[in-house]
Amino acid sequence: MAKILVLGAGLGGMAAAYEIRAALGKDHPITVVGESPQFNFTPSNPWLAIGWRKPADIRIEAAPALARHAIDFIHATAEKVLPTDNQVRLVDGRILDYDFLVITTGPRLAFDEVPGLGPTTGFTQSVCTGAHAESAWQAYLEFLKNPGPIVVGAVQGASCYGPAYEFAMILDADLRKRKLRDRVPMTYVTAEPYIGHMGLGGVGDSKGLLESELRQRHIKWITNARVTAVEAGKVKVDEVDGKGTVSQSHELPFSYSMLLPAFTGVDAVRGIEGLTNPRGFILIDEHQRNPTFRNIFSAGVCVAIPPVEATPVPTGAPKTGFMIESMVTAIAHNLRDELAGREGKARATWNAVCLADMGDTGAAFVALPQIPPRNVTWARVGKWVHLAKIAFEKYYLRKMRTGNTDPIYEKYVMKALGIERLKSEGKPH
Repeated sequence: MAKILVLGAGLGGMAAAYEIRAALGKDHPITVVGESPQFNFTPSNPWLAIGWRKPADIRIEAAPALARHAIDFIHATAEKVLPTDNQVRLVDGRILDYDFLVITTGPRLAFDEVPGLGPTTGFTQSVCTGAHAESAWQAYLEFLKNPGPIVVGAVQGASCYGPAYEFAMILDADLRKRKLRDRVPMTYVTAEPYIGHMGLGGVGDSKGLLESELRQRHIKWITNARVTAVEAGKVKVDEVDGKGTVSQSHELPFSYSMLLPAFTGVDAVRGIEGLTNPRGFILIDEHQRNPTFRNIFSAGVCVAIPPVEATPVPTGAPKTGFMIESMVTAIAHNLRDELAGREGKARATWNAVCLADMGDTGAAFVALPQIPPRNVTWARVGKWVHLAKIAFEKYYLRKMRTGNTDPIYEKYVMKALGIERLKSEGKPH
């Protein structure tokens, strides 16, 4: 009997617990540790921040959902992972032992790397967490009383650009509905070398598609942007050329701003030699296993993935939802094989499927695999994407409620599209 501890109860952690339980049966105890008692569907945070969703619409109670599959849940924050002792110390002093650890914590939000950035001690909003999205909604209500310029985007080192594009265009759609758009100049600021890069080197004609959408919405943009500081009502930006030399400096006034930060690893794992890189992301091999501590696996935004390419302003590679699900499936299969005395060989495809809402239309991106060179690169814009994302939200929340993370009809649909979670040589025996 092996004790399995899952650290984190977000998109990766909940799915990991369910898939590991399905792969192993009920012979091995599984415990999930989460900072919040609720699972929050992160892709819906932009809707929450604009008032198109209420918190209860995108959340479920984690403990009862997990308990239905004999998975324990601990509502607590991890203070430190102690890999040489096979333990995790919680902030309340409790020590949790494990035989296998699955780290799915998500990132630490590095607002501190840009003066004045962030919703707590700075001047900008965020949609990275449910709590931040709720705060952004309250700030938006205040903004609506006296509309003015808006600045949206992602700062240097950011690795998650989809929500920034979504939020800019959702804001545009909401302001048009309110008949206020003509009073609100909008600027999109991004570290990307061009619109539609998305930390991926582009996906299909994402550059042309997204530039067209921004033009149609009268949203100006600044690429190769390094945000140097944020002050009350002002974003300071250095725009650089292809060699990284500052070509122009901007001071952008704003009445409302949402800027995504760079990410690092969480404090509980940072600085552990052999476990993380200098930014605190978990080092993994092709089987999602840490090379130094062989009983530690990791999935999601907290894993170390190098940038797709060098860019004048640093950009990171995103970890999209389906990519995370493929990591989780590989971990479940490898744990099953390990406990059966076989070598775990499952490898995630890291395929990327992204549905980005634009308020009244949307953009869909498929990159197989996410990291180039790719077998498939595809991008489309249409109202069907907006409707598909609404449907996916309901579908995914149901998966988290029921614990059936890979239903048979989803397998067949994805297979028909050529989208699979595991590389062929890593499929179950």
